[in-house]
Amino acid sequence: MDVAGESLSGGKVMKLSVPALAIGAVGVLLCLPPRLVGAESAQPPAIDFKQDDSKGQMQVLIGGKEALVYVYAKDWDLPHLYPVRSPSGKSMTVERTEPYPHHRSFWFADTVQLAGQRQASFYFALESGTGDKKNLQPPFRDHVRHVAFTERQPGAGKAQLGLKLVWEMDDGKTPVLNEARQMRIVALGEGEYFLDITFTLKASYGEVTFKSDGAHYAWPYVRMNSDFNTNSSGLLVNSEGGTGQAGTHDKPARWVDFSRTGVPDAEGLALFSHPSNPQPHSWLTRDYGTFGPRREAARNGKPFTLKTGETISTRCGVLVHKGDVKSSRVAERFQAYADGKL
Repeated sequence: MDVAGESLSGGKVMKLSVPALAIGAVGVLLCLPPRLVGAESAQPPAIDFKQDDSKGQMQVLIGGKEALVYVYAKDWDLPHLYPVRSPSGKSMTVERTEPYPHHRSFWFADTVQLAGQRQASFYFALESGTGDKKNLQPPFRDHVRHVAFTERQPGAGKAQLGLKLVWEMDDGKTPVLNEARQMRIVALGEGEYFLDITFTLKASYGEVTFKSDGAHYAWPYVRMNSDFNTNSSGLLVNSEGGTGQAGTHDKPARWVDFSRTGVPDAEGLALFSHPSNPQPHSWLTRDYGTFGPRREAARNGKPFTLKTGETISTRCGVLVHKGDVKSSRVAERFQAYADGKL
């Protein structure tokens, strides 16, 4: 049987026998325009949002599967991301754990003082709760409150989410800082994804002095769970080649990766410090699973003040990847982020 079809190069009709098609299949595929080869598989997965105000949750779905959840329920001390899922769907972080019950998976907080008011630690906002000190409950006197979603743009392979928050004390009677948070989400294929997040704080209610010490803050903070920390097969690696807490804590770096290593199901999470942040700066890292970038030396563990109306921002990338730091090309992907290509 002969099969007739239009030539790719012109209007001529050529006839090919079935055996000829079989023999020449590879050659025909190689001649096809790129948009026709694997066109279906090349389609980026849809990124959607699923909001549930009754639970105070916004799911981020990639290809119909949950990638992460923004938690903003009022019974929490501060909004955070949980779970943050690996490419295979495993939860990578822990939302509350001992002996540090104030850790919140992926979160952003600090210790500050509004002019004329007492100092308030939003990092330790849990400790302003009520009841048994070993099991503190809401309401939290000092907390970060989700106000609104300012942007919500689902899309094919890329999406945007904007958030408005307020840091407030005295059960909401005293606002301290306004926060705008912008999140860009990129699907990378095979379950991998990338977040580009900018956190901006504004001293809208008076001068605010930042008083975090050199131990209890990172911007932002991540807490990996026991499947990904060094108690299991996790390995900390930074951009300068340092490994483990001893080789990465309080050390300057452009990125830090925490991955399961040396196992068939290796996966991990890397944090990137965008070049627009004041550089260089050190990182907080812990073998038990906590890590995050800090501010530049002049504002790291040293008080500084925002005057009324001033802002401070930090921008970071979050790469959720298959494989370990080498096989997932973390260094190469950081450079793409730094060059504006990711």
